[in-house]
Amino acid sequence: MNEPLPISALPKQRKPDWIRVKAPMGKAFADTKALMRRLNLATVCEEAACPNIGECWTKKHATVMILGDTCTRACAFCNVKTGMPRAVDPLEPQHTADAAAELGLEHIVITSVDRDDLPDGGAKQFVKVIEALRRTTPNTTIEILTPDFRNKADAAIEMIVAARPDVYNHNLETVPRLYPTIRPGARYYASLRLLETVKRLDPTIFTKSGIMVGLGEERLEVHQVMDDMRSADIDFLTMGQYLQPTPKHAKVMDFVAPKTFEAYAAIARAKGFLLVAATPLTRSSYHAGDDFVKMRDARNAELARKAASRTA
Repeated sequence: MNEPLPISALPKQRKPDWIRVKAPMGKAFADTKALMRRLNLATVCEEAACPNIGECWTKKHATVMILGDTCTRACAFCNVKTGMPRAVDPLEPQHTADAAAELGLEHIVITSVDRDDLPDGGAKQFVKVIEALRRTTPNTTIEILTPDFRNKADAAIEMIVAARPDVYNHNLETVPRLYPTIRPGARYYASLRLLETVKRLDPTIFTKSGIMVGLGEERLEVHQVMDDMRSADIDFLTMGQYLQPTPKHAKVMDFVAPKTFEAYAAIARAKGFLLVAATPLTRSSYHAGDDFVKMRDARNAELARKAASRTA
C-alpha cells in the first residue's frame, strides 16, 4: 500500500479564476505608496502580500501596521518577516494620524506585528495611536487588529479598551486542530478569551474575528468555531481563502468555491452574528469602513426592535 505524500510534497494547486485579481497600478495607488514611505509607515497590505492591495490603495485605503515590520513569531501562513524587531518608533502614532488626515479616511484599521519582546506586547503603542487619531482626525472611526498579547493579555486588553477604539479585531485564523502547525505560538482559547474580555469590559465596542479556509479544515470544525465565537459574543465574522505567500509557507489544501462561502455565510448569520463577510477574497480589513457602517446600522436596528418590543 502506498504511503500518502507529506503536505510539503503535495503539488501546488493552480489558482481558480475566482481568486485572481488585477495587478496594482495607477496614480492613486502610487500616491498611497509614496505617502506611506514618506511617513515611514509599514502596511499589512504590503507585508502580508494582500491580494486586494490594488483595489484598496487605488481608493486610498491602507491598513497601517505599527510596531515595525518584523514579527517575533513565525506563523506558517504569514508573510511578515520574523526576527528581532527594531525599537518602537515614538513618531509612529502621529505619523499614523497624519496619514489618516492626508488620505481623508472616515475609517482606519490599525494592526501590528507580534512583539513578544516588549513588556506590554506593544499595547501602549496602540493606545498612543488611538489618542493621536482622536486629536488629529476626531471624526475618523478606529478599528484595531491586535495580536494575542501572549502572557500579558489582561493588562494589555484593559489598557486598549480604556482608549475606546470603535472596533476591536483579533483573528482566530483557523480551527483549533490546526493551531500546532499553522499558529504554533498562539492558543485558540486564549484568543477567544481575549475577545470575550473586550466585550465584558466595554459592551459598546464592536468585536470582530476572522478565519482562513483552505488549510485542511473540515466544515463541522468551521461551524464549531462559529459557535465558539458567538459564545464569546463576537459581533462580526470574516472568512477568506488562504493563499500561500511563498513555497516555504503552509500549502493550500483546497480552493474553497464561492458557493461554499455563501453557505458558510448563511450558517453564520443564522447563528446570530451582527455581520458576516465571507468570500474568497475577504480579508480582515477589506471594505472595513463600509462594513463598520453596516454593523453600526444593524446594532441600531436591533436596539430599536428591542425598545419597541418593551413598549408594545
